[in-house]
Amino acid sequence: PVALLVSGSGSQNRDEEIFGHKPFKLIADQLTRSGIAVLRYDDRGVGASGGNAAGSTTRDLAGDARSGIDYLLGREDINHSEIGIIGHSEGAMIAMMLASSHKDIAFIISLAGPGVDGKTILLEQSDYINRASGVDSSILDDNRAVMTEVYDIMIANESYELWEQEVVKFTSEFYSEKSSYSYSEEEIERIKENLLGSIPESAYAWMRYFVTFDPTALFSSIKCPVFALNGEKDCQVLAEKNIDAIKKGLLSAGNTKSKTMILPGLNHLFQNCETGLLNEYGIIEETFDQKTLEIIREWIQQF
Repeated sequence: PVALLVSGSGSQNRDEEIFGHKPFKLIADQLTRSGIAVLRYDDRGVGASGGNAAGSTTRDLAGDARSGIDYLLGREDINHSEIGIIGHSEGAMIAMMLASSHKDIAFIISLAGPGVDGKTILLEQSDYINRASGVDSSILDDNRAVMTEVYDIMIANESYELWEQEVVKFTSEFYSEKSSYSYSEEEIERIKENLLGSIPESAYAWMRYFVTFDPTALFSSIKCPVFALNGEKDCQVLAEKNIDAIKKGLLSAGNTKSKTMILPGLNHLFQNCETGLLNEYGIIEETFDQKTLEIIREWIQQF
């Protein structure tokens, strides 16, 4: 058997190296020591891989991952009926996309994968992080209202220039008319600059695809076994809402071979943590929870 590892959002190397950690290296080591082959690859434009990630969407990256499956099908030392995908975050999206359209994928493991649409994930991620960081409730409410409109404008506009123009107009009017909390002109300008800077033109196609992506449309077409795991303290893909959606979606589609778990104390990178916030990722010594590695291995070996 073999597992293709697909990384989360952002251009990363085959180790999914981030904040000084190499989680895919640990996963690969755990599985290969147990007789499960692993294929890893550098993302577009990283390491030994050519190409450029700018302007690409998750759909394009799914095509890259599919190339890995096709490569494995051409090898004689691989059991072609036991090729699966382990995807982390966006990689889990890709695993679901491929499993829904290709019947030669034997299993998928979703690590911190989404079960709801991208717009909902981003809004709740922002709420969670701001609330945990002690942001004032009135500012939090304003941020939620603004970002909801920003994403709606994005959904309606394929053009980055049109989106930018409409966002600038909306945010200027929104903050200028606020009465519950008075924003200075300097604050409004800073908010607009930060907002536009967080979504540059090179990332717009990717972001727009993510915002509109809804995995629930895929569940009825996924027939292979699915194992979805999310960390309890994940602040990026909130565990309960997304795991519940995956569980209900697969079961309602008749996929009785699916399994879901919320792992206590773990963050988005499956590290044991205190708050789950992003500022902990790099200061936690642990790269990936050992118990979770064993859970993954045992689930694959049952087949």
